[in-house]
Amino acid sequence: MELLGKKILLGVTGGIAAYKAAELTRLLQKQGATVQVAMTEAATHFVGAVTFQALSGQPVFTDQWDARMANNMAHIDLSREADAVLVAPASADFLAKVAHGQADNLLTTLVLARDCPLLVAPAMNRQMWENPATQRNAATLAADGITLLGPACGDQACGEVGAGRMLEPAEIVEDLIAFFQAKPLAGKRVLLTAGPTFEALDPVRGITNLSTGKMGYALARACAQAGAAVTLVSGPTGLACPRGVLRVEVSAALEMQREVLARAGESDVFIGVAAVADYRPATPSAQKIKKNAAAMTVELVKNPDILAEVAALPRPPFCVGFAAESHDLATYAEGKRVNKKLPLVVGNLISDGFGGEDNTVVLFDAAGAHPLATASKTEVARSIVAAIAERLPH
Repeated sequence: MELLGKKILLGVTGGIAAYKAAELTRLLQKQGATVQVAMTEAATHFVGAVTFQALSGQPVFTDQWDARMANNMAHIDLSREADAVLVAPASADFLAKVAHGQADNLLTTLVLARDCPLLVAPAMNRQMWENPATQRNAATLAADGITLLGPACGDQACGEVGAGRMLEPAEIVEDLIAFFQAKPLAGKRVLLTAGPTFEALDPVRGITNLSTGKMGYALARACAQAGAAVTLVSGPTGLACPRGVLRVEVSAALEMQREVLARAGESDVFIGVAAVADYRPATPSAQKIKKNAAAMTVELVKNPDILAEVAALPRPPFCVGFAAESHDLATYAEGKRVNKKLPLVVGNLISDGFGGEDNTVVLFDAAGAHPLATASKTEVARSIVAAIAERLPH
C-alpha cells in the first residue's frame, strides 16, 4: 500500500494502449490510491467509460461541460483534489497540445489548470514518437517540469517494433511510487552487494547460506527511489532487479570482490548487505564428486572481506556494513564497526528478519545505538537510506 492516501487523477487518451489503463487503475488502487478517471472522446472508442467507473468506483468524466459538477468547472475541481495527474496512455496529439498550451477538451483544459504534478506515459507508433515534432514536444514538456514515463521499446499494435510502446502498468505504478519519494541521494552513486554467495565444491554442489537477498534488494530500490544511480552486485537470488537499478550478477565471493573493487572508487556510498561465505573450498573438483567413501574431507580457505577492503581504500566511499547475528547483537555489530572503521553498521538478529518480509534493525554509529521500529523491509530500507543521507558529508 505504498500509495495509501494518494489521490490520482488518471487521464486516458485515444490509442490502443488505452486497454492497459484499466489494469493500471486496478494496480493503483491495490497500492492504496484513490483513482479518478478523465478520458478524451477518442479514448472512449477504445475502452468504454463504464469499464473505468466499475474499476475505480468513481464517476468518469469525458466532457468539460459535464453537468454533474455543480459549478460546471470539472477542469478546476478535479485537479484541485488530486496529488498528481497521470496521463496513460498519452498520445502524440495530447503531448503536442500540452506542449503548446492548447485546451480544447476536458483533459487538456484540466492539465492547463492543474496545481499538482503531471506525469505522462507516451504511447504511439515508433515513427510518430521519433518524428522531430514529437521529440520537440517531449523536450518542451520535460523543460516545463513534466515527468515523462517511457516510452519503452518493443512490439507495437501496428506490427512494427521500436520505441513508442507504453510502459507496462506495473512499471508505471513503480515509477509513480518513486516519484513521491524524497530525493536525498540525488546525484549520488551507490554500490551495493546483496544475496548469498555460492562457493563451488564441484560443478553441481557448493557452500551457500539461507540469505534471500530481500533486504539488499529493498535497499537498492530505496536508494534508486531516493535519486541515486545504483549498481547492485548480486549473488544468486530469485528476485527481480529493482526498476532503475543496474544489476551485476555474480556467484562466488571472489567474483563479487572483483566486481565491487572495480566500481568502489567511483562510488559515493557502498552498502555491503550480501551474506558472503566466510570460507570456500581450496580446490573445487572439476568433476562431480562421487559418493564412494563413507566420509569426505574438504579443505576450506578464507574468503576476502570485501567490506573491509573497500573501507581501507585511500579514498573510500561512505561504507555501511550489515551484521546479522544470532546473539549479542550490540557487541558484534559495534565490534564490526570499530574494527573495519565503518561510519555505520546496520545490525539485526537472524530471528528478526532472515528470510521474512519484516525486519527489526539497530543502527550503530560513533554516537551509539539507534533502534528502528519493526517494519516491512521496504520501510526499513527507506529509514536506512534516510539515515545514510543524513550522515553523508556535504
